[in-house]
Amino acid sequence: MDRAEPSYVRRIVDDELDELLTALPAISLEGPRAVGKTSTALQRGGTITRLDDPATLELVTAQPARVIDGTRPVIIDEWQRYQPAWDLVRRACDAPATPPGSFILTGSASPPTRQTHSGAGRIVPIRLRPLTLPERGVESPTVSLTALLEGTRPELHGRTDVDLTTYTEEIVAGGFPGLRLPAGRARRAALDGYLDRIIDADLPEVGLSVRRPETLRRWLRAFAAAISTTTSYDRIRDAATAGEDDKPARTTTVPYREALERLWILDPLPAWSPSSNQFTRLTSGPKHHLADPALAARLLGLEAEALLHGDGPSALPRDGTYLGALFESLAVLCTRVFAQAAESRVSHLRTKGGEREIDCVVVRADQRVVALEVKLSATVTDRDVRHLRWLAGTLGPDLLDAAVLTTGTDAYRRTDGIGVIPLALLGP
Repeated sequence: MDRAEPSYVRRIVDDELDELLTALPAISLEGPRAVGKTSTALQRGGTITRLDDPATLELVTAQPARVIDGTRPVIIDEWQRYQPAWDLVRRACDAPATPPGSFILTGSASPPTRQTHSGAGRIVPIRLRPLTLPERGVESPTVSLTALLEGTRPELHGRTDVDLTTYTEEIVAGGFPGLRLPAGRARRAALDGYLDRIIDADLPEVGLSVRRPETLRRWLRAFAAAISTTTSYDRIRDAATAGEDDKPARTTTVPYREALERLWILDPLPAWSPSSNQFTRLTSGPKHHLADPALAARLLGLEAEALLHGDGPSALPRDGTYLGALFESLAVLCTRVFAQAAESRVSHLRTKGGEREIDCVVVRADQRVVALEVKLSATVTDRDVRHLRWLAGTLGPDLLDAAVLTTGTDAYRRTDGIGVIPLALLGP
């Protein structure tokens, strides 16, 4: 049995996990490598079987029943290394005597082949993303996304000293708990090693044989350059092979994307598809995001000082600075974690001509929404809220609230009712 780590800082997902384990027999914690799945699972005690250990895997392969034996909850770490573990847990959950909170599976990859049974109704997935700003201890939030989703238009208050320099430092530091090192060579080496591991070891694990690793690295760099945009995958491929006549075919790059999504390294933000017919010309393509904007910055070799001076990729066109795109990606990461805690999901809105765009549409189960724009600015003008006003006129009461996430100091409501919220002050 592994004991809980004494330095563990409780995360937003812990409340969700605790609640579900009181009623459900099995949970699957899903997310990219190093995001903290094992540490989070270990807070519940129990017995852990680490299937990324070759000796343990050999024993389990010889005696499969070992994987579900032990003190509850039984934690099966990196379960995808021995895929029969999924069905063993599912069948154990079918037994009437199996109490809630019996199993926690953690996995850093979605296997390329389907399990015998999906596990629906028995093994419930929970997504774990990198640390948000409040989980990193950057600031104590004063504005609750859950409260905004209640539709009461609560008063907004709070003041923060977090400034653009701090946001930029947090972007390049990232939210992977084990990789949050002081700025400098050690942090760069840790992030480089993480990216190398994806290409050299993790992708083969999900069934992708990388014959030309440098081609994939260039594709990843081009993808990083396209962060927070809806740039087509063909344009990303062209940017990755600029100046080359022999460009890889779609049959080469599509498997890259699919495999990286199975590793949860790519984390695309889907386009909003409202059930009503108020909208007839919305794009259906996702906005591109990586699991953490720190990976994008590192892929392009950009440190905080360079970003603050306006450095960034030029191969792909974008509105605004690259730092603005990374700040938007950080805001999307935080909003997704907060929305998950509120049993909501996040999408983006963009009309086909690009005339209207809203960065985050947080959707409740009843399809009513909170709309959030993200601005790399300390101030908000009427121009900054024009798309939110348009959405309010289109949706009417189905728009529960609207706000702009900024780099400013104070949370407040404008005279038109639209909120202004420093990103550091937003929480679950």
